[in-house]
Amino acid sequence: MRKFLGLVILAATTLFLPASASTPLAGMPPVLDQNDIYAADRANQLSDVVKNMPERVYVPNHTSNTVSVIDPKTFKVVKTFKTAKGPQHVVPSWDLKTLWVNNNEGNYLTPINPATVTIGKPVYVHDPYNLYFTPNGKYAVVMAEADQQIVFRDPHTMAIKKVVKVPCPGVNHADWTKDGNFFMASCEFNGEMLWLNTSKMALVKTAKLPHTYVKNPMPQDVKISPDGSTFYIADMMSNGVWMMKANNFGHFTLIKTGQEAHGIYVTRDSKTALITNRGEGSVSVLRFSDNKIIAKWKIPGGGSPDMGGISADGTQFWVSGRYDNVVYVFDIVHGKFLTKIKVGKEPHGLAIYPQPGRYSLGHTGVFR
Repeated sequence: MRKFLGLVILAATTLFLPASASTPLAGMPPVLDQNDIYAADRANQLSDVVKNMPERVYVPNHTSNTVSVIDPKTFKVVKTFKTAKGPQHVVPSWDLKTLWVNNNEGNYLTPINPATVTIGKPVYVHDPYNLYFTPNGKYAVVMAEADQQIVFRDPHTMAIKKVVKVPCPGVNHADWTKDGNFFMASCEFNGEMLWLNTSKMALVKTAKLPHTYVKNPMPQDVKISPDGSTFYIADMMSNGVWMMKANNFGHFTLIKTGQEAHGIYVTRDSKTALITNRGEGSVSVLRFSDNKIIAKWKIPGGGSPDMGGISADGTQFWVSGRYDNVVYVFDIVHGKFLTKIKVGKEPHGLAIYPQPGRYSLGHTGVFR
């Protein structure tokens, strides 16, 4: 497995700041285990807010302008909702009560009540490609990809609080440091990574991914390790995930996983991450203890695994088949492909819900 240490490229007007301050972000729920920020995400550890909600899989079909709702016990589509144009991701709110459908082409967020599996009145939000929430629940963070903006909004009304213009196209995925004071976001279309201050709602610095393997890296999903020491960045063009120490922004090391690495998901025991390789129809299993790829699960006949989530009991991985109009299900326990389910056209960021955790950072379900 070949690795490369890249060089940092910082914005000329910024100074180096530590990745993590000693004092956590004000209002953020305390970390339960300093060695594992996902300690609240253990199998079936459902909060009182979600424990009585029916388990469903919500699949945004980008080209069909619909959301397919699947019963994971029967593998059947039980409902289909119409949405505004271009649904991209289904995102759990910080308080776990609402699922927001990101319709970036139609410029709306559509709420779904996961307790009743019913759709609500859309809220106008310009270009909501992806959606996150600050760890203290104070702000919704809209990744306005086409607008080249990160927009901080009220997490309930979605009223704008601050607009941060970013210097790169395709800003779309993010994750937070252990203490919540900073977050890192990826810019898909020019291989740039951003470092932002949460409370100040400000861009601190930028860095380019190394061009060692390809001319134009294409960063996608971002996820931090259970101990909070390392960020992982999926790169579709470099065919792997970059590692970056949380206290050493801009220095990257590549782990090869497979063609068009795209999504990153931490398993319920916090020991491994599942990485979707969209270009080769596989899922790689990364072991955090030594950063080794220990398994690869292949879809029979190939496929296009994109974004998804892990079942509440930790036994299944559900992921959209972006260019095959299906959803794939993998058996995590036995490490193998299980089945596929037909949905609408171009399914993207599906969410399986409910999931364990005290609060949601957004995307298709990042819980702590």
